[in-house]
Amino acid sequence: MSNCDPAELREPYSGAPLGRSALPDDPMDLFDLWFSQAAEAGLAEPNAMVLSTVDPGGAPRSRTVLLKGFDTSGLRFFTNRRSRKARALEREPRTAVLFPWHAIRRQVSFIGRAEPLGDAENDAYFRSRPRGSRIGAWASAHQSSPVTDRSQLQERYAHWEAVWKDEEEVPRPEYWGGYRIVPQEVEFWQGGSDRMHDRFRYLRTGEGSGGHWVVDRLSP
Repeated sequence: MSNCDPAELREPYSGAPLGRSALPDDPMDLFDLWFSQAAEAGLAEPNAMVLSTVDPGGAPRSRTVLLKGFDTSGLRFFTNRRSRKARALEREPRTAVLFPWHAIRRQVSFIGRAEPLGDAENDAYFRSRPRGSRIGAWASAHQSSPVTDRSQLQERYAHWEAVWKDEEEVPRPEYWGGYRIVPQEVEFWQGGSDRMHDRFRYLRTGEGSGGHWVVDRLSP
């Protein structure tokens, strides 16, 4: 075992506190600002987010996926819809997302529902991906299923690479697409000195994307 004791790892926080008067009415406006600041701070992949789902058997699972777009309607990401996370979202669309921006003493968490994106949006994003990634989507058709070893994956990739060797466009597999997470709750956390952190929660009133947001400060 490592001699490094997690209980002894402490990072003091400093900086100006976050006040209610600085918060906009819509949480996506604040997320837009914080996301830009995370990118400007040089964080590695600030669009990396921890997506949590519940399996059909009731087991929770989390994994990191990449945010590929957002607006006032929610967050967008793309995946293989045969994957374990996609099967979980099909059964239970309620999900949670976390952006852990520790380097700038911030994190943002979302709770909402995942809605499948339409073909037009899926096609548009798929065409924007590098050619190798598009071929990789075909090679990983059975995402989350066991494989013998890495050579099996490489053989699949070589097969599909040869199929479209002389073609400019690699079509989108029918099983590959995206989701929009429509938030119902968003929490912004900012680290404070002596563990007196600032936490603000936005709760949406009403169903779906309607209604308005209510903001509360939470005790750290």
